[in-house]
Amino acid sequence: MIGHVDPDRDRFAQFKDLPRERPIHMLNLVRLRAQAAYPDGRIATGLEAYRAYGRESGPVFRRLGGRQVWIGRPELVLIGPAEERWDIAFIAEYPSGAAFIEMLRDPVYREAVKHRQAGVAESRLIRMAPLAAGAGFGEEA
Repeated sequence: MIGHVDPDRDRFAQFKDLPRERPIHMLNLVRLRAQAAYPDGRIATGLEAYRAYGRESGPVFRRLGGRQVWIGRPELVLIGPAEERWDIAFIAEYPSGAAFIEMLRDPVYREAVKHRQAGVAESRLIRMAPLAAGAGFGEEA
């Protein structure tokens, strides 16, 4: 089975067609490999590779105005396919869709992403429009 680690060309084109000027939240669901799969054969766990990705890409993320707004460790899929288990779940906020695109194009980020590709077995990255939370489940203010 081929994992979902990088966006495909069609989905990225759809992303670029969405409004670029407003803030976005990106929901990240990540399942790590037990052993990273580096093309050069270096030895690391998936977690070690993902942490290297965070260390190297973090300065670019922050320089462009990004911040992590929530993180959690998934414990159980209560509703949904049991095989969709995740090791890390977090929401990253970007000041705009354009800032996210600029991050992906940054040379430092592009070099750091090799660690993500080596360490991640499966992922989901879902763009969301931030809303003000209401009082009930699924309500906006």
